Amino acid sequence: MKYPLLVASISVFLTACAANDSAPEDAGSTTINTAMTAPVKGEAVQTADQDLQITLEKVMSDPDWFARSPSSWYWGDDNQTVFYKQKRLGNPIKDLFKKSLTVEGNGNKVAYSNMHIAADDGAIVSNDGKQELYTFKGNVFLKDIATQTVYQLTYTSAVESQAMFLADDRVSYRVGNVFYAHDVKNNQIRELANLQMINTPDSKKDEQTYIAKEQEKLINYVALQKRNKGLKADEKSKLRSENDTITTSVFYFGAGKKVVQAQLSPNGEMMVVSVAKSESWSNAGDIMPNYITDEATIDPQKVRRRVSDNRKYQEDVYLLDLVNDAQYLLGYDALPGYDDDVLASVKAENYKREGKEYISEKSPRNIHLMNNSIQWHKSSNQVAIMMEAWDNKDRWIATIDFDNKKFVSQHRLHDDAWINWEFNDYGWFDESETLYYQSEESGFGHLYIKPVDGKAKALTSGNYEVRDLTKTADEDSFYFQANKTHPGIYEIYNVTVDSAKITAITELGGNNSYSLSPDETKLLIEHSTTTMPPELYVQDVTAGATAKRLTHTVTEEFLNMPWTAPTIVEVPSSNTKQGVFSRVYQPTPTDGASATVQGKAVMFVHGAGYLQNSHLGWSGYFREFMFHSMLVQQGYTVIDMDYRASKGYGRDWRTAIYRHMGKPEVEDMLDGVNWLVENANIDKERVGVYGGSYGGFLTLMSMFTEPEVFQAGSALRLVSDWTSYNHGYTSNILNTPEDDKIAFERSSPIYFAEGLEKPLLINAPMVDDNVFFQDTVRLVQRLIELEKQNFETAIYPVEPHGFVQPSSWLDEYRRIYKLFENNL
Repeated sequence: MKYPLLVASISVFLTACAANDSAPEDAGSTTINTAMTAPVKGEAVQTADQDLQITLEKVMSDPDWFARSPSSWYWGDDNQTVFYKQKRLGNPIKDLFKKSLTVEGNGNKVAYSNMHIAADDGAIVSNDGKQELYTFKGNVFLKDIATQTVYQLTYTSAVESQAMFLADDRVSYRVGNVFYAHDVKNNQIRELANLQMINTPDSKKDEQTYIAKEQEKLINYVALQKRNKGLKADEKSKLRSENDTITTSVFYFGAGKKVVQAQLSPNGEMMVVSVAKSESWSNAGDIMPNYITDEATIDPQKVRRRVSDNRKYQEDVYLLDLVNDAQYLLGYDALPGYDDDVLASVKAENYKREGKEYISEKSPRNIHLMNNSIQWHKSSNQVAIMMEAWDNKDRWIATIDFDNKKFVSQHRLHDDAWINWEFNDYGWFDESETLYYQSEESGFGHLYIKPVDGKAKALTSGNYEVRDLTKTADEDSFYFQANKTHPGIYEIYNVTVDSAKITAITELGGNNSYSLSPDETKLLIEHSTTTMPPELYVQDVTAGATAKRLTHTVTEEFLNMPWTAPTIVEVPSSNTKQGVFSRVYQPTPTDGASATVQGKAVMFVHGAGYLQNSHLGWSGYFREFMFHSMLVQQGYTVIDMDYRASKGYGRDWRTAIYRHMGKPEVEDMLDGVNWLVENANIDKERVGVYGGSYGGFLTLMSMFTEPEVFQAGSALRLVSDWTSYNHGYTSNILNTPEDDKIAFERSSPIYFAEGLEKPLLINAPMVDDNVFFQDTVRLVQRLIELEKQNFETAIYPVEPHGFVQPSSWLDEYRRIYKLFENNL
């Protein structure tokens, strides 16, 4: 598919800060010029001062200088106010602001004394719609929506969580592993379930040793004590069963276990609980020494496990009957494919390399629940659970057959590579026993509905991705965010359940996130463009309605700077039909002799792997955006590619790196260099590369495996050996070292370090609990032993994975800039 030339519809330059200082065909490439934009109605256009020089000192200084954008925003329950957080100037503290839709300005800071009233984001609304329930600082609050009267139900040092309305209008909440029902009318509190992670009392009475049994026969005192203990237990049991003032809510799951998830049914009569073996830090990962501390001592901080030593585990799922004091263990054998040997071919390849033969056999797989996956139907007649295999190849949605105490599979999603950690939203329709869920089964993340035991129906389809679902109160439609018109433009849409008709609600261009107002008449929108940080807007849900800007938090100084708006280019790929969408920053074209001189270029490689940066919204890499504008002022061209593995382009693009990270991405990077040479008048011998985290990993892989392509490179907070990274991320893509040594060896730069030929700068934070400093240390030692002379290492003693201190940012980018100036 090809995307037509598009022009973003929101101004690059908007009004200054507020009053408070708060798959294409192979030929050709498609571009979006983000510099040509039109202003929103009623907004003044800010003109940049093209004579201003962008400096590293300014770009890497505290970001407060250019914007303190709204964050954590949500609707007030009156539909006329919104709340958001804003960082204080020169201060890490964020204040909560209340902003009226009808009053100019950025709103007013919420007083500390009123925080418990305003902090109702995510509140649960009562069955009659008149009250809402929420927690604030570990206590439970009940608000009358009409009068705005707030009642504090708990006032404890314990932490109450999972507050919910029960079907009989009582309030339920959780303290630790104990669940309570609170009758607001008479203030009675009843314990519903106490989940004990110990063995059932007297559970060992049938496991007596031979000598213990003989003891009862030989010594009358022992037999008498056992008899008396039994009589007391019988009496206690009779009292509990015949007197309803005494709780019978204790459930035992065994010593050495922990509750992973637990969810009470709306009628308060049942519960689904998942438990797993409790792992202590004593046998976890390693330590991370912190050398800069208050007391000038070395602080050995405990850190995560590595994928190379992480234990595989599964969760046991129980159905609890709170009325009859019964618990039932649910087996996974009802799930299709629960015992498939999905890694058979992988294991066979690894065995063959070692001269062995692998014999495949069916065996139960380790299975666990996905995050927040227990979903009860409003009627309590159904419950759904989303589960995932530990090998990352299957996801199931299952209901429970209450009569037979077993799972009933409703949907299985299988992926030969790995199940995406996104596109897993799902839930129930209140008025029918119908599920809605997201799935990548078509190749893109889309929305489906499925009656229990019925056939699934797709509500959305096509080569785009659907995110952030909101089901309307009448259950007739869903709102969602999607990149339907272009991979890099995210708008808000509505789809009807009956007809699957999709309507575009916003046409703002750029990147747009949203929240539907409580009365479902308006959208609160966070909108941004490539050169404009996020601001809040409000718009009616009517298609074609005009969005009104609510906040003005970007400074005039930022608006006056001569930033370079990147052009979005679809670089033709030599490996796939779909091109590689890329941000390209270019100097203003010149005429005459200078136009014939081939220029210099830098490739920026974004991190995370599964991340999209070549979109038309504000980038999380805002320092890099400003740095690239500075480079353009000095004659550089910069390209920033959404290489294969990146987010936003569907399942096949995401999983292209399965079992071989660093190969498809580097192939895309080479296509990017060739495009620069052919289309941007760049000298192939004057191209550099840099990136952090996953971008640091790819910088290493490109310079080690394709040493002639980049003349210099800088790898920041780099991954040099994937066996040291975490299990959750790495095992998705490379399986585990135990099963797939081949994948880890061909994907880890440390195995290819002998290929380094051009200057390499390594920048490494030392208190990085994401990518360990050890990754850098081991690589440096490897380069030393290989007698490489063209590398340097800069360390940052106080920095975590994401740098914080402006002085560290400045030092890092001065070194990067110097590297490019000296070599390009």
